[in-house]
Amino acid sequence: MKRALAFAAILLATVLSPTAEAQQERKTPYWASVSASEAMMRTGPAKTYPAKWLYRRADLPIKVLEVYPSWRKVQDPDGETGWMLVNLLSDTRTGVVRGDQPRPLHEAANAGSPVRYLAQPGVVGRLKTCSGDWCEFEVGGRRGHILKGHIWGVDSGEDF
Repeated sequence: MKRALAFAAILLATVLSPTAEAQQERKTPYWASVSASEAMMRTGPAKTYPAKWLYRRADLPIKVLEVYPSWRKVQDPDGETGWMLVNLLSDTRTGVVRGDQPRPLHEAANAGSPVRYLAQPGVVGRLKTCSGDWCEFEVGGRRGHILKGHIWGVDSGEDF
């Protein structure tokens, strides 16, 4: 019985460790998003540090600046920095519309294509693909192409 338990423990450790190692080895900075409906940003990497912000917006894009066991130092779209538990974050790529006016979502990745929708500043959507100056952006089941410069959540030279 002890051998079976020891084998199960080794097997579990082997299965779980690549994920933890991959998170530790990821080069910063990188993009992520808030996965929880409520996520606390703290002043340091532990629950004993004071709360800085409470985010109530799942899918909000964030930039991960530093990695610490179970914690990530992040920057939000307004430039605020602090620490979040890693389990509150997701690798899902999202963006938030920037500026002070609605931004067009085009049918294709060029300014001459028809405008399908207008996205208001502050709208959060999921990034499907990004190439060149454009990203495919989905908000509430509606998709279109938006200029990278109109959203926060992707680097200008980044393609995926």
